[in-house]
Amino acid sequence: MIKYRELVMRCPRLGGEVSFAYCEQEAGDLPCRQTIRCWESSFPVESHLRGTLAPASWERFCGQAPRDRIATLIDMVEAVRQRQEGDLPPRR
Repeated sequence: MIKYRELVMRCPRLGGEVSFAYCEQEAGDLPCRQTIRCWESSFPVESHLRGTLAPASWERFCGQAPRDRIATLIDMVEAVRQRQEGDLPPRR
């Protein structure tokens, strides 16, 4: 069996290397909305996700709307603030 979760590539959103395992859970219980676009040249990512996600999760994944940059920045600032206050565990 191919171990897709161990594959690594540069993330265009984060600017550093991430494993496919990170991309699968980046949005909590859903993969990052750009997972298919990023990984499609490396392996059959769409069929892999269809096979691993429940049908309802697949539909939610496909229906994810891109967030605007301001909302993303506000969330990032809030997460950093909470980490500094000790409310969240350090990011991996």
